[in-house]
Amino acid sequence: MTKRLIETNNFPFEFLSQLAERESYRKDIFRPVYYLHKWWAKRLGSVFRGILLGSVLPENANLPQEFFKFHSFSNLTVFDPFMGSGVTIGEAHKLGFTALGRDINPVAYEMVRISLGPLERGKLEKAFETLSTTVGKKILSLYHTENSLGEVANLLYYFWVMQTSCPNCHKPVDLFPSWIIGRNAYPKKKPEIHILCPRCNTIFPSVFGQLQTTCVSCGFTFSPDKGITNDSNATCTSCGSTFSIIESIQKEGSVPHFRIIGKLILNSDGKKEYLKVSNIDIKSYEACSLQLNNELQKNLINLPTLQLEKGYNTQQAMNYGFNHWRDFFNNRQLLALSWLQKEIIKLDEDSAIRDALFLLFSGILEFNNMFTSYKGEGTGAVRHMFSHHILKPEKTPIEANVWGIPKSSGSFSTLFKRRLLKAIEYRNGPTEIDLSSGGKKICSPPFSGKIEPNWPIDGIYSHKAIYLSCGDSTTTGLQCKSIDIVVTDPPFFDNVNYSELADFFYAWQQLYWKRKGYPDSTRNGKEVQDSDSYKFSRKLQNVMTECNKILKDDGLFIFTYHHSKDEGWIALIMALLNSGFIVVNAHPVKSEMSVATPKSQAKEPIQLDNIIVCKKNSYLNDNTNNSILITEVVKSKIKRLRDIGLNLSRNDYKVVYYGQKLMTINLTSNIEKLLQFTDDDFNHLNGNA
Repeated sequence: MTKRLIETNNFPFEFLSQLAERESYRKDIFRPVYYLHKWWAKRLGSVFRGILLGSVLPENANLPQEFFKFHSFSNLTVFDPFMGSGVTIGEAHKLGFTALGRDINPVAYEMVRISLGPLERGKLEKAFETLSTTVGKKILSLYHTENSLGEVANLLYYFWVMQTSCPNCHKPVDLFPSWIIGRNAYPKKKPEIHILCPRCNTIFPSVFGQLQTTCVSCGFTFSPDKGITNDSNATCTSCGSTFSIIESIQKEGSVPHFRIIGKLILNSDGKKEYLKVSNIDIKSYEACSLQLNNELQKNLINLPTLQLEKGYNTQQAMNYGFNHWRDFFNNRQLLALSWLQKEIIKLDEDSAIRDALFLLFSGILEFNNMFTSYKGEGTGAVRHMFSHHILKPEKTPIEANVWGIPKSSGSFSTLFKRRLLKAIEYRNGPTEIDLSSGGKKICSPPFSGKIEPNWPIDGIYSHKAIYLSCGDSTTTGLQCKSIDIVVTDPPFFDNVNYSELADFFYAWQQLYWKRKGYPDSTRNGKEVQDSDSYKFSRKLQNVMTECNKILKDDGLFIFTYHHSKDEGWIALIMALLNSGFIVVNAHPVKSEMSVATPKSQAKEPIQLDNIIVCKKNSYLNDNTNNSILITEVVKSKIKRLRDIGLNLSRNDYKVVYYGQKLMTINLTSNIEKLLQFTDDDFNHLNGNA
């Protein structure tokens, strides 16, 4: 085969970066089919469409023109060994490839299987209406409250605070970081905030930025920004002693207690109202607790039994006493969720409809637990529990209305419309971001909605088909030299431990999927994830070796990657070389939204991925090991990114630099020496780019 566009330096990664920049701010809007359920480190669909096109188009092709055309590469096969949320599979399907995806985690597999499988809008709306008139009304009854006039009102959110006992006086301490309950996401434009009085618990309006405020009810003057906790310590409001929060909670030896502190309601006129908690609210919650216990004793409902296991992403929650996944929910949430899942399972519909609604049920779990927080007005109100990629206990959590009412965030009824129906609309007419018009274009035929029932171990692939499998990608069962292109996004060795986090969902999913014979936990010793870089490299190498075996001799192995640590890059290149691949090019491309929480907290945030293009080592690498040539290529690529307005950090420069360096490394190289990025390297590239 002649050289393909993605193998050359003419590959227009800056064009893809512009698309990615736009898509990254609302990925769920531009690619809703991949957002029916939570998965971590989702890649941008526009980038992967560009990768796939660049993998088959000739070196002189015009990608910006070809990107918006209908294509049908029906005689070519694409495989993704780390399928995740299914971006590679969906984008390949849109381009007419035969797409094969595999993932070791059943949460990922089921998400992709349902998202790309049959979704009939009419049947789904009928089933949703059935749920709405039965369990929906039942759940809503748990959230009836009263407004300031004593009239019946519907609840949007309850506000809670975590408590612990003071080690000195043994009185309960509310762990408030501040007294501000709610504010707009854009406080400079809309400065009104709502504050909880620490003396009488009245919630009253104020203005953002004030150093002092006075309660309108009891006249107490205080600083709204200064609560009684910092990151690790709290000051008792009764005796004034300061103590370690975690030591106090661990001494109690149980899940922390939480107290309801306020509510946000929606009145009949459509206006919202922040209010102090009433006796009705307290008694309502107590009644839910009694009903939950009663229904559990009578075996009327099922709740998760899966326990947390120690790990990088679970230890923080376990330190706070959260040892079972059901501990993440309060009793009203457990009652409402158990009712909902029971009714979905009972639906008299075909399995595809039940599966889709159950996936939606699983998806709302991240918004309806005691690890969520309040983002405020002006955006989706509920900050989901995985915004930090860790299981971080929330000291002032928010409890949303599980079924939902108008203006709800994170509820089943809301996400049915915003996730499930939007995904169906997209599948019926897949669109791409059109930079020239600022809008979107339909550039692909509708999704087929069909998943082949059997994994093709016989080596016979149907044209344009989708094949999915849940299992270890070191042994795919696919025929040798039967795949044209492998495109994937492998895990990072020390970042997100997918199975540790996925068990949060799986604890509920296994109540539904257990008939499939899945294991008790998504944790698997063969998962390519390890805090030890050497072990990670060996696991990654095993998957890459399998990819080399099933890839045709002239095939391409392409993946996206970035890392801030040198050992992450060393682990990667060792896995590549030992599995029989060499790097023929690398292209920097915009990856994630720059203001995402993990990036905004980093000193030198990385917003670039490297698209790393590999071939089997039997291919003659015509790139010379010339440091001067490498430096000039890096300068050129950095300039191309800066010319479209990207502001790059030092680590972004390192990503570009290391991507090009990978082309010069072989098994005899001193890899540690070649993969070094000094201040002189940065200054040279930054000063002359």
